[in-house]
Amino acid sequence: MGTAASDSATRSRKDAVLDGLRLYLQYARISIKGQMQYRGSFVMLVLGHVNATVLEFLGIWALFDRFSRLRGWTLAEVALLYGIVHVAFAIAEGVGRGFDVFAGMVKGGDFDRVLLRPRSTALQIAGSHVQLMRIGRLLQGLAVLLWAVFALEIAWTPARIALTLAAIGGGTCTFIGLFVLQATLAFWTIESLEIVNTVTYGGVETAQFPLSIYKRWFRRFFTFIVPLACINYFPTLSILDRAGPMGFPQWVSYLSPALGAAFLLVCLQVWKFGVRHYRSTGS
Repeated sequence: MGTAASDSATRSRKDAVLDGLRLYLQYARISIKGQMQYRGSFVMLVLGHVNATVLEFLGIWALFDRFSRLRGWTLAEVALLYGIVHVAFAIAEGVGRGFDVFAGMVKGGDFDRVLLRPRSTALQIAGSHVQLMRIGRLLQGLAVLLWAVFALEIAWTPARIALTLAAIGGGTCTFIGLFVLQATLAFWTIESLEIVNTVTYGGVETAQFPLSIYKRWFRRFFTFIVPLACINYFPTLSILDRAGPMGFPQWVSYLSPALGAAFLLVCLQVWKFGVRHYRSTGS
């Protein structure tokens, strides 16, 4: 009896997950269809994102053209950091944009309608704004990442490839978690706090350079509070066969991307706490 009940509960959870995934894909399809109504505008937005990120990387190239190395790191090595974090952020920004604009829903009272639907509030908010135009940053980040892969004189073993993909996945989870935290604050502040963007968008700028160039308190913040180092800098050290991070053995870098997923789970628990304490604006 106990085994049958356990199997039934497992199947129910799987069905719930699949149902949620189907719902999210339906939300995404509707959102993308709406964006493609104005294809000229879509193309220009994509090109705008590509141009902005290309100019950003050209600034990094100019830095290395002048100084050759940065604390022992070459341009190709930094390009690996850059590519991983920008691909991860582009994916997170595309699928988690709903949390980034969530404050407007609270202010307008639109979140009340979300609460009436028998589905996860986080799932509904995530699916409400799926931004396809973020593909511009994604393509540029992928281009830099692929250039770094071919420019670096290292053997790309299955372990290194898996670690690179895990770093991208962990980074995506971390940035979505930051978007979730920013949205949760809106339950109490109503307006979105721009200071959170210093961690989200500022975190992208931070993670595209080796963490060793920053001060100790700064390194600790982006390791133990917001684990950006764990999903980018630490894995890159192992990929480049450098010494383990902060005195830890090198194998720690292979586990560190999982902290991105753990960070997202914690942020979702904070979100649930915010939902329980939500008070409608009465708009």
